[in-house]
Amino acid sequence: MSGTQQPEPTGTRATGPQGRSARALLARLDALRAGDLPVRGGRTMAYVYDSGLDGVEELANEAAARFAGVNGLDMTAFPSVVALENAVVARAARLLGGDGHTAGTFTSGGTESCLLAVLTAREHARHTRGVRDPELVLADTAHPAFHKAAALFGLRTVVVPADPDTYRAPAGAMAAALTGDTALVVVSAPSYAHGVIDPVADVAAAAVRRGVLCHVDACIGGWYLGHLRLGRSSDAWPEAPPVPPVPPFDLSVPGVTSLSVDLHKYAYTAKGASLLLARDAELRRYGWFSHASWPGYPVVNATLQGTKSAGPLAAAWAVLEHIGTDGYAELATRVHRATRALSEGVDRVDGVRAAARPEASLLALASDDPRVDVLVVADEMRAEGWYLQPQPAYGGSPATLHLTVTAAVADGTTVRLLLGALERAVDAARRLGPAHVDPALAEAAALLDPDLLGPEEVALALGLAGIGPDGHLPPRMAPVLAVLQSLPPRLTERLLPEVIGRLYDTGGA
Repeated sequence: MSGTQQPEPTGTRATGPQGRSARALLARLDALRAGDLPVRGGRTMAYVYDSGLDGVEELANEAAARFAGVNGLDMTAFPSVVALENAVVARAARLLGGDGHTAGTFTSGGTESCLLAVLTAREHARHTRGVRDPELVLADTAHPAFHKAAALFGLRTVVVPADPDTYRAPAGAMAAALTGDTALVVVSAPSYAHGVIDPVADVAAAAVRRGVLCHVDACIGGWYLGHLRLGRSSDAWPEAPPVPPVPPFDLSVPGVTSLSVDLHKYAYTAKGASLLLARDAELRRYGWFSHASWPGYPVVNATLQGTKSAGPLAAAWAVLEHIGTDGYAELATRVHRATRALSEGVDRVDGVRAAARPEASLLALASDDPRVDVLVVADEMRAEGWYLQPQPAYGGSPATLHLTVTAAVADGTTVRLLLGALERAVDAARRLGPAHVDPALAEAAALLDPDLLGPEEVALALGLAGIGPDGHLPPRMAPVLAVLQSLPPRLTERLLPEVIGRLYDTGGA
């Protein structure tokens, strides 16, 4: 949940059968965008990725426009699509430990890549091992996309608590959780919430011993970590701190059978670009769908989508070719330098600390002062013009602030501005005190059965968080998040769709 709902600009609703001028429509789109978080400049430290390079966005837009009407459903009708996809997959395979047998699929994003990885594993387990009640083994720090996949495709999740000190998936406990019904075990490189790399080699070795597939979620880290390894030998940034060795995490690790990597993150391509890499085409085929039992055209889908624009693929190919391997290695080195500078700067801010030692480009900041609530710090940072993503407490992890460091943050000025704003925000949060939740009300709400909630109970629970029937979120999100944090997770999961659903209003559209 990123923040407050913005007022709808006048004139966005349909007004009648007559069309409107292109100029008026584009002006309205600009007005709508004015209420969003900025996507350039490095001040939005989640959701968006900015290379800081001139011309990259323009190139991506031009490339996407040339392929916007090309349908990626049928490569025999549009061979340009398979040519571009082959080139993109080959580049990623070379970077991430693949070989001549590596196969890949271009997807709409990390969630679709993770969904396909789980679907592929389910079908592989069913057809090669006869598994009829498949399980998915993962740490509680794994991305929710895998839980979504399990829900959609009928797998039971076996969740292993992460190490409470390092937040990594514990290799021994992960290995012990594998059974004859395990279709897939998942590790992260890095995990989103804390920015640490799971023990990929150890878990993959355990998977080999049990004959289980092992997937590496490198959606956010793969492109960055792969090029950071190359940047170790670069003299492009001699003043940068030494780049530490990157632990093995990719397809070169024995036992790793698939890997997801987003291009619209640290490859800085346009949104809607990710890859699922598989060890070979034989494994990949288990995730494809084909159908010929109807009177229409034979259907074969490599993704969850059928019809899809080739625009994002063309944009991704163009940006990858434009920046190039050396360019990405330099960008990765810049990001490493900025992450290191921010981590060291946070150590000097009284009231917050790094929850874990960053091993990639992500930082998670926790409070080390009971008077400082990081959820309140997030509100104060937003008032300063920065978006740091609030992450409520769960399990062994305290509430944290998530920072995704991109190349746009790499100049010293931006880092100094961010640290200065953080220091002021922490001081302000200390004066304001933590977001308060009435214990009696929270206790009463916790007694609600998520499966039996009716409209009145939903309204009561949301009212505790300051969300009324009009659906408008309060200007400060800390009280909302504090309430949701205090509730049992299943109740929070029941209420979140209600919160978001109230933002939508089609009346009069």
